[in-house]
Amino acid sequence: MKVKKTVGAVSTELMQKDDSTHTAIDQMRESLVDYEKNIFEAIERAKKDLTGDFYVCVETKKERLMPNVIRNYFFYRQTCPTPTYDQTLYRFNRTEEKIEFMWVIPSKETCGFFIDNMIHIPTEQRELLKFVLDFKDGTLFTKCKQLNGEKEDSIILEKG
Repeated sequence: MKVKKTVGAVSTELMQKDDSTHTAIDQMRESLVDYEKNIFEAIERAKKDLTGDFYVCVETKKERLMPNVIRNYFFYRQTCPTPTYDQTLYRFNRTEEKIEFMWVIPSKETCGFFIDNMIHIPTEQRELLKFVLDFKDGTLFTKCKQLNGEKEDSIILEKG
């Protein structure tokens, strides 16, 4: 009988190795292996639990005690969540059975890097830069409030 190693055991082994061949791109690819499958599973769960349109949110988190472990958490909700770091958001239109990509906000450090280096951001990353800037200036927060039918002039999220 084969015993599966825990994430902690694998993380510790990898931190002890000097693996200079494992790039950030490799890590990104590994984290995206089941990404689409998890999105569709969240949609199917939400269809059973909710009525009308809904949102699928993906939060990316680094494990505190295992800095080389990054996980995506997939959940759904009826209302649009407040924009925050390490968040990707989709809206599901039940009538059209269609998923719409809303935004992606990278980590706080990545946002800072993009803002500090705006003029040097390559063309293929300009869409991400736009999301970062829209997050920073409150555009995404305003959009969130509008999608939830909340008062535009209120600082606090409340129904209008």
